[in-house]
Amino acid sequence: MSLATDTKIAEFTHTSTDDIYRLTDTIRATFRSNKTKDLKYRTLQLRKLYWAIKDYSPQLCDALRKDLRKCKHEAVLSEVDWCANDCLYMLKNLSKFAAEEKCEDVPLTYAALKPRIRKEPLGMVLVIGAFNFPVQLTLLPIIGAIAAGCTAVLKPSESAPATAMVLTKIFEVALDPKAYTVINGAVQETQALLDVKWDKIMYTGSTAVGKIISKKAAETLTPVTLELGGLNPAFVTKNANVKLAARRLMWSKCLNAGQVCISQNYILADRAIVEQLIQGLNATYKEFFPSGAKNSPDFSRIVNKKSFQRIKKMIDETNGKIVMGGGLDEDQLYIEPTAVLVDSMLDSVMKDESFGPVFAIMPYDTLDDAINIANQVYRTPLALFAFGNDQESKRILNEVTSGGATINDGFFHASMSTVPFGGVGDSGTGNYRGRASFDAFTHRRSVAQTPSWLEKFIRVRYMPYSPKELKRLQGMTNDKPDFDRNGLQVRGLGYWVKFVLGLGAKGATGALLRWVLALVSMYTLTQRRRS
Repeated sequence: MSLATDTKIAEFTHTSTDDIYRLTDTIRATFRSNKTKDLKYRTLQLRKLYWAIKDYSPQLCDALRKDLRKCKHEAVLSEVDWCANDCLYMLKNLSKFAAEEKCEDVPLTYAALKPRIRKEPLGMVLVIGAFNFPVQLTLLPIIGAIAAGCTAVLKPSESAPATAMVLTKIFEVALDPKAYTVINGAVQETQALLDVKWDKIMYTGSTAVGKIISKKAAETLTPVTLELGGLNPAFVTKNANVKLAARRLMWSKCLNAGQVCISQNYILADRAIVEQLIQGLNATYKEFFPSGAKNSPDFSRIVNKKSFQRIKKMIDETNGKIVMGGGLDEDQLYIEPTAVLVDSMLDSVMKDESFGPVFAIMPYDTLDDAINIANQVYRTPLALFAFGNDQESKRILNEVTSGGATINDGFFHASMSTVPFGGVGDSGTGNYRGRASFDAFTHRRSVAQTPSWLEKFIRVRYMPYSPKELKRLQGMTNDKPDFDRNGLQVRGLGYWVKFVLGLGAKGATGALLRWVLALVSMYTLTQRRRS
């Protein structure tokens, strides 16, 4: 039976401050009861959430249409189905993720202590979502928190009010209200939430707000995962398939009307192929939108007038040449896919993240120049994209830092649900998705157990200390280096003994495999000789 008994989307309402503190007290008490640590409980919550997402899929698509004019194709693939599939992924792997792990590389001296790692939930967590993917960017962290055994509060973006209310309904009908709840509101409500002591905060949004949250969290030493933004570069060299690069980069700037934190903000193009790239972008535009983007049901709108005016100002103040698009309609919050040819890093479309369908094209003469420009414009972007030969792509990856990267495409590294996603430096800290979502809300607790019979062997640790016992302890615990004082590797007797006994393999597994193959071969030869 479907959980979606009401198809009407409720009006957006703010949660009162009194309710915020009452609800968070309840959520905290639930975690302390240890209720959410039970794997059966977590499994049940994830199963219910899955069916709620499926049942409320029409309402979610409708809400996304109202908030962003997001088409059903994008709403289903990049939001609704993604979250439903993530529930199934977590359910399939939950037992494995939550199981205790044996510690690796434990010296024989300590093997009897059976060191292991327990996976324990961090506690009560706060997830603050963003407006551009208001389903995916809120539910994926919540799924990770539930799987990890945490209790959680979700604060959706007030800039996507219809979606926020559908999410509120999903929580109400599917999840344990004493463990998981939604708080709606804007700045005032967010400030009230930040006054609460959390065990983890996860925020997706702007760098400016990320700094505020990080500073507030630091007051109570609360760990944070920040998924922010930045100015993402795309490199198109003279060795690239320029037509393909234009097509793929055009798509990444048209998806959700460019309101994607990992789409390119500017393209660094070899001067020799700039005109070809511009032609390719315009040809792709006509292919994607034969009647223009404004008339296409597949092209989203800017989320609100504030964002519209910010992007419009970038276009108005540019000293560059608009080589594609440029159309605006404030009444419809429509901004046409727009490319601007610039020659300065100080241009308005190069200084700030557009977070819309506007991007710059900046010619370069050598790859050295392109790399230097990228490192000056924004040192730690969330993503980068390289179109060129293998050698060029490897060099770009090596010399330009980013949270993630895709070679020969636009942000495909972030289109795989099980691959960790996150920023670095100014573009964020920490990551999630797939197993990383579970780990983001999990404390890896090291545990050892010293058996009583070991007492006579560890007496060397007790006072009073003696030189004899120190020497004995050093003999038990110290390793010897395989390099000299100049840093050069020394292959002594120990190395050659391991090499011979291991048949040249680097590890124990490889050595065992080689011994098995050797013994099988010897046995086969012996049998042949006998016959």
